[in-house]
Amino acid sequence: MSQIQRPDSSLAGLIRRYVSASVLLIIATVLALIFANLPATRDLYAWLWQQPVSLSIGSFNLFSHGGHTLTLMDFINDFLMFFFFLSVGLEIKREILCGELSTRQKALLPIIGACGGMLFPVIVFFCVCLGHPLMERGCAIPMATDIAFSLGVLSMFGKRVPLGLKIFLAALAVADDLGGIIVIALFYSQGLSLPYLLAAAIVVAILLIGNKREVRVKAFYMGFGLILWYLVLNSGIHATIAGVVLAFCIPANLTRGTRYYMEYIREYLKEYPDIDFTEADRKKPMVLDKMDIQLLRRIEKASDQLISPLQDIEDQLAMPINYLVIPIFAFANAGVNFDGMSIGSLFHGVALGVFLGLLVGKFTGVLSFSWLSIKLGWCQMPEGGNWRSFASVCMVCGIGFTVSMFIAALSYPAHLGAEGADMLNEAKLGILCGTLASALAGALMLNYTLPHENAKKKVG
Repeated sequence: MSQIQRPDSSLAGLIRRYVSASVLLIIATVLALIFANLPATRDLYAWLWQQPVSLSIGSFNLFSHGGHTLTLMDFINDFLMFFFFLSVGLEIKREILCGELSTRQKALLPIIGACGGMLFPVIVFFCVCLGHPLMERGCAIPMATDIAFSLGVLSMFGKRVPLGLKIFLAALAVADDLGGIIVIALFYSQGLSLPYLLAAAIVVAILLIGNKREVRVKAFYMGFGLILWYLVLNSGIHATIAGVVLAFCIPANLTRGTRYYMEYIREYLKEYPDIDFTEADRKKPMVLDKMDIQLLRRIEKASDQLISPLQDIEDQLAMPINYLVIPIFAFANAGVNFDGMSIGSLFHGVALGVFLGLLVGKFTGVLSFSWLSIKLGWCQMPEGGNWRSFASVCMVCGIGFTVSMFIAALSYPAHLGAEGADMLNEAKLGILCGTLASALAGALMLNYTLPHENAKKKVG
């Protein structure tokens, strides 16, 4: 395989991308809570998400499932989140091929930590909700770590956080996302339709053949990806899984390799004449002849070839996903209606199970599994970290939001009636409180365990 193109310093890119996105998430969440509870807006807020969304050509409606038109809430959770999971899938594939999950040494600790961080919250939730089948549907809700919020907390401490701990958290969150995707595919599929599944398999085969035949046209993958989404939506498997499948079909390598295109560009640049500009000339528009234009277009085309389709699509999706899709998802899904709730609502049932799963289960699972793997000599402590600072990062892993909210909506769908709606509301309350508690506890622990800037300067 040719050299795989990496985005701007995987870790640095993650932090820059997610810190400001976490601020938007907070704003969207606060607005959702306000709109869901103000007497003047609560009915409008609830009514809005039930409005139908359609894109029809004759009798065919792209946004339909089982003959029923998608509501605005369905459109957000099934269609817009398809692009979120496409982005997640691209990120996972990149990390597996050339990032923090690319070698056993790099991947083992965050993967083991993620396994503990997924198992223990489920156990905690089951212990709280044992014996109530409807409640038990939500056992996977506290499994996921929200990468935007968690990296946002670490960013508050700047250079005080060792690079190794940042890499560990980012890689663990990616592994967590992969675990969440597997859970959604295995446990939240129902009423499978064989014809749609076969048609989806054919589309996947076409995408894989395109990859094998070195098709590098992004429109090819996105066009068939849209078809795949519709087929998966109607197959009984959750539609967002189509985004992950599509991501793993998109090429990550270059047709001829990096060196070929760099040499190609250098040869064309040699043909471009050197021009001495005066200060006055620099401000004048330059008129190019046809040969110059053709030459520059060839250089531009070669430059485009230097970026793999995987990296190009991931980069193009980053801004709309982080600044549009996820805030819209948060605004639509985070609206907990506090009518009939009291402070005691957090201390029983689904809300308590999710709250303890995030705050206690995630911390205990990540820390215990990581500790055991390090003590057994399978892994090493992240560079620059010690057990106190590592435990602080493990506490931050309890920050769950986007994927937790998504799984909550799948766990307690509308057809469960009023009881299911109440449990969904309780799950959202548990997610918000568990996330907030984990963020505050993690921030306090980090502030106590990390070296201060003054101490660093004195040591230096």
